[in-house]
Amino acid sequence: MLDDKAAGTVTSGAATEHVLPPYPEADLMHVIDLLPAGERARYLEIREFLQTRIRAASIDYWNREEFPFGLLADMAKLGLGGLQTDGSSKLFKGLMYTEIARADVSLSALVGIHNELIVGMIDELGSPEQKRRWLPGLEALTQLGAFALTEPDHGSDIAGGLSTTARRDGGEWVISGAKRWIGAGTIADFALVWARDESDGQIKGFIVETDRPGYSATKISNKIGLRIMQNADIVLDDVRIPAENLLPGATEFSRANDLLRDSRAWVGWQAAGIQLAAFDIARSYALERHQFGKELARFQLVQQQLADILGNANASLSMMVELARIQQAGKLEMVQAAMCKATTTRLARSSVAMGRSLLGGNGITTDYEMGKLFGDAEILYTYEGSYEINSMIVARAVTGKSAFV
Repeated sequence: MLDDKAAGTVTSGAATEHVLPPYPEADLMHVIDLLPAGERARYLEIREFLQTRIRAASIDYWNREEFPFGLLADMAKLGLGGLQTDGSSKLFKGLMYTEIARADVSLSALVGIHNELIVGMIDELGSPEQKRRWLPGLEALTQLGAFALTEPDHGSDIAGGLSTTARRDGGEWVISGAKRWIGAGTIADFALVWARDESDGQIKGFIVETDRPGYSATKISNKIGLRIMQNADIVLDDVRIPAENLLPGATEFSRANDLLRDSRAWVGWQAAGIQLAAFDIARSYALERHQFGKELARFQLVQQQLADILGNANASLSMMVELARIQQAGKLEMVQAAMCKATTTRLARSSVAMGRSLLGGNGITTDYEMGKLFGDAEILYTYEGSYEINSMIVARAVTGKSAFV
């Protein structure tokens, strides 16, 4: 059950008794029933924590573009730093991403990237020593990593255009180049840097500790969304790292494709979560706000918007449940991940826009939360492959014709 503050309840002109509405969790498709009993109990515990501890607290951090370091310990106690390695089902992990996004999209981005790309990459592609060195701290959220792939001049074309270089010099690698939009780049203990080996032209993955000479990170400010996530511009000026910092399983870029595919799919869970949050806020507002002598929830156009937001949210969630089934069976391909990412983020953008409209002028402020979601939805629509890029991936798969060049 959500308390009034977590649910986005607002105070209208006259005091009214709060009555919990039907379907308080908005899970009309009973998705939670698909989890086994143990995972269901854990899911409910974490959801309660996220709604009572994270959701309201995140607003002030979002407004100030600051990272809530004090929340990491409690998140770690609930196992959110080790979702990738704790043996949880794909469905449970996905629903966790949904519920974190329902509380705050920035923190869901941190947890998702942390698990899918940082923990996942070291666990699957790292050496035994790299795993011993980094995984315990990462799983406990006492250490953070940054995934440094995108560059100032290369985003969608990064696989072919990547210009950061790596040069072997005796027992060291020398890394030179620049990266942009790197999540947690200013607060991470290390960055997983993708660079092109000058000797063979292959793109390889390296662990670059952020305290090494030549590494610098500058926070990207004034974003309209994901304001808690500390995105950075990174400069690598002849950064020297030991030879053993090369990930042995990441000696060519194709080895990372599975993890990048799964990470793209993960955004679909975020899109479902932000829509559930939009519904929570819009329904509470419609039940509490009075105009023309009655609650907004009694007006037909408001009911239409609420039904559309909820329909979009449940359609997105149901799509992601099917993706989890395919993923659990080891059958997930990039076309499915791209289709789910494009579709759910398109619906999320629409749902949050309807929620903002329903709140009228109050929808543009973070005081009523919806303004925060409105900005965050734009980021979901864009990152991990823009809507247009993911759409072309799908169309290429079903036509056999590429429209990329």
